[in-house]
Amino acid sequence: QVQLVESGGGSVTAGGSLRLSCAVSGRQYTTPCMAWFRQVPGKEREGVAAIDFYGNTAYGASVKGRFTISQENEKKTLILQMNNVQPEASVMYFCALAREIKRIAAMPPIRYFPFWGQGIQVTVSS
Repeated sequence: QVQLVESGGGSVTAGGSLRLSCAVSGRQYTTPCMAWFRQVPGKEREGVAAIDFYGNTAYGASVKGRFTISQENEKKTLILQMNNVQPEASVMYFCALAREIKRIAAMPPIRYFPFWGQGIQVTVSS
């Protein structure tokens, strides 16, 4: 199985920056896709950003141009660099992994992601 552990959450002032990390361990897949989702209590999880094995990226419309997804440490760490964060970003963020997605041109549907981290809270103060 796959283990995903998020870190780096916390509080930030609106307009500031925050960096989330997700440590990936366990079984490896040939062409995995990794992503960040976020969830407002009582609502469905929203796709924030995704990156495929080849480095192609996709972003949710509300974060495009402000958030950047990347991988480090031989793809064992997933990063979400959040710049110019806004109060609507005050939610739980989840790291997720899809087993095999060849290439992405858009944010993959949530149903493609069977593996999830426990989530991490981000709070944005105005």
